[in-house]
Amino acid sequence: MSSKKAMKQAQKQAFAKHRSNIVNSRFKLKNKISINKKNKKS
Repeated sequence: MSSKKAMKQAQKQAFAKHRSNIVNSRFKLKNKISINKKNKKS
């Protein structure tokens, strides 16, 4: 029982880490794109 719980928790943590990494990389890409667009306009 306790080992199954621990495995589920570890999976949840790994998934959360993975998702936050994806969100962060997407956010950085969006910032780069928006900065490039601003520079082109000016």
